[in-house]
Amino acid sequence: MADFQLRAYQEEVVERALRRENVIIWLPTGGGKTRAAVYVAKKHLETTPRAKVVVLVNKVHLVDQHYKKEFMPHLGHDYYLVAVSGESEEKDFFGRVVQEKDVVICTAQILYNALTNTDENKHVELSDITLLIIDECHHTHKDSVYNQVMTCYVEKKLKGEQPLPQILGLTASPGTGGGRTLEKAVGHVLQICSNLDSAIVSTKNYVSELKEKVPRPLKSFDIVEKRLQDPFGDHLKSMMQMIHEYMDLPPDVRLRECGTQEYEADVVVLEQRGVRQDNRLLAQCALHLRQYNDALLINDTLRMMDAYRSLEEFYINKFPTAIDGTDFFLVGLFQENQVELQKLARDSRYENPKMGKLENTLLQQFSPNVKSKGILFSKTRKSIHCLKDWVLNNKALQEAGIKADFLTGSGNGSTYMTQNEQADTIRNFRQGTLNLLISTSVAEEGLDIPECNLVVRYGLLTNEIAQQQASGRARAKDSKYSVVAQKGGREVQRELTNEYLEELTGKAIAKVQEMSLGEFRKKITELQTEAVICRKIAESCKAEKKSRNTAASVQLLCRNCFKSVASGSDIKLLDNQHFVNVNPDFKRHYKVGVQVVLERSFEDWEPGCTISCSNCNKDWGYEMKYKEVALLPNLKIKNLALETPQGRTTVKKWKDVPFTVEDFSFTEYYDFS
Repeated sequence: MADFQLRAYQEEVVERALRRENVIIWLPTGGGKTRAAVYVAKKHLETTPRAKVVVLVNKVHLVDQHYKKEFMPHLGHDYYLVAVSGESEEKDFFGRVVQEKDVVICTAQILYNALTNTDENKHVELSDITLLIIDECHHTHKDSVYNQVMTCYVEKKLKGEQPLPQILGLTASPGTGGGRTLEKAVGHVLQICSNLDSAIVSTKNYVSELKEKVPRPLKSFDIVEKRLQDPFGDHLKSMMQMIHEYMDLPPDVRLRECGTQEYEADVVVLEQRGVRQDNRLLAQCALHLRQYNDALLINDTLRMMDAYRSLEEFYINKFPTAIDGTDFFLVGLFQENQVELQKLARDSRYENPKMGKLENTLLQQFSPNVKSKGILFSKTRKSIHCLKDWVLNNKALQEAGIKADFLTGSGNGSTYMTQNEQADTIRNFRQGTLNLLISTSVAEEGLDIPECNLVVRYGLLTNEIAQQQASGRARAKDSKYSVVAQKGGREVQRELTNEYLEELTGKAIAKVQEMSLGEFRKKITELQTEAVICRKIAESCKAEKKSRNTAASVQLLCRNCFKSVASGSDIKLLDNQHFVNVNPDFKRHYKVGVQVVLERSFEDWEPGCTISCSNCNKDWGYEMKYKEVALLPNLKIKNLALETPQGRTTVKKWKDVPFTVEDFSFTEYYDFS
């Protein structure tokens, strides 16, 4: 530990934390926030009787990273450390793990589950912890799991319950919370401080050293002229107009411009309206219009063939599942125009000029004799798969020595990556086997990615926090941060707005730091008290909403064909997270598909096969085998509609259904079946 030294600006920002005050450390990406936190943890362990340090992260892949790269090298010799995520066996006896270890690094969900679990082996009290470190703590707001953990803390604090852990938050940018004025930005920073019960600290005396350690990249706007002609896009719009005419839009509906995010929002609302009004024509046309709009957005960002293929993939699954005249019209419209769309998409005269500009931007930094590393950020998982295909099939980029792969968030499905795949990709990038990562926002925040000399943001509209995080990835000397965008496009305006908001964030933090200690504490207590009252009112409203209907009075319908398939009373809550149908008659409403494969294993269950509507093939979820004997359909509520005494409705999450779901009972299930 003799070589464990902090830079002067790091020593400055940890001063108050070493005095056991609750603080948020605000340092830019690459400024060494985590290293500062390790130092605070070390001093805390050395000076606190029965010390217990818990480090919270908001993404699973950061558990292992923090454990191996930061905490274990510096603390592992003298203390017992453990990393726990949803994939770890230790989560099943987390309470004992916390008792036995000195430092626990885990996802926030693991700790929140333990705080609310009554099982002795799993339960943890906040009083068991002496130092709670919260990584990327700007996420501590609204209903985030960080805020759920801190809500437990704040409520205990306001009741005068002791002891409570010391809080140490880490962030590169708290942002302005959507505020565009200094007053609103100050309000947002105070709210984050209130949620974390912490003051916010930054370097004042060593700003120049920090700037030298974390240089800002050279920013450039690589602007391209708008397409003079876009026959492929025009053809898509003409097909959308035919759908508009066929669906006979209600007079009160005004759809905004095709090929925009606003249009997408409009047709999402239109689909929900169609479901509520039992108007399948309206709902299905809206769903298909969303696919066409997606194709227009892809056409604006990527290759025309990428846009065409996105539609082709959608309609491949629609051909065999048409059930009425609406389906036959929509499928027929695509079939009639398919050959012409394909022909237009292959006409290189009208290719997207942004792709040429992106190629030039990459070639300025990459060549066979120059060692470069870059990250290309794009919006969606689909777009980064398309961009990888483009790079691998672009002769000039291959001759320049670009070795690219994509990086996405972890999850299930063909466009996600497993955690092992993520780790392999980052390791290959670090070692030089790869020199260009094509990434969604997963690489903006937290991941231990080596310094890059090029960061490109392509087709992105994000907030100031994401922009700062992405920019912070370009940390090599003389690095470049490029925004590839169309002349007069929204991306440039958003980047300029974000620069203003970044500056506004700094001013807001300075204002908060200028407050007297008494004034600051008074304001924080006011905000915390308000939050507790608002939370109780919201919980009361939610309980009232759920009590309006009995489970038996609600019917579940397939969201695609509107067929009634289950009663609300058939649904039970298993292990506080899975909503399963326990009625054996439900089997006649679905058909079984392919085996679901998950990267992790679970204590009491394993996944079975996918399930879909036997009438229209709509995906409903998958079967799960519980305790090796019970085969239970685990349902996606977003793919179902709810017929209630008050009318038909839809919800995205089970927590929002307007009835109370009872807990699953294994013994009752076998009595039932």
